[in-house]
Amino acid sequence: MSPKQVIKTSNAPDPVGPYNQAIKAGDFIYCSGQIAIDPVLNEITCLGDIEKETIQVLKNLAAVLKSGGAKKEDVIKTTIYLTDLSNFKIVNKIYSDFFNIENPPARACVEVSSLPKGVLVEIDCVAFLD
Repeated sequence: MSPKQVIKTSNAPDPVGPYNQAIKAGDFIYCSGQIAIDPVLNEITCLGDIEKETIQVLKNLAAVLKSGGAKKEDVIKTTIYLTDLSNFKIVNKIYSDFFNIENPPARACVEVSSLPKGVLVEIDCVAFLD
């Protein structure tokens, strides 16, 4: 087996650039940042709605994790990118509901000047498979 394995699923959007949805390396899965693209329609149907965008992003991440044999309980680190930190409270509530597990992952949250396709939020993660 190769030291790294590409993770790909049709249940999450195709990458919008030269990268993969995720890479499995050893016992780790490194998920690329997900934005609110609906994988069925291959478009963003909720642009500008921070709640709906965040829900779609987390659905996309969950699909990529599942494809790699992981689940949200395996996530050890996330990074949230927001174009406006005033949206943090809303995103944090949805994120908290999603990661409503005994040991939620470590996390960073940063404000950025812009994100691909004009979205308001992007989230990436790392999972550990034991």
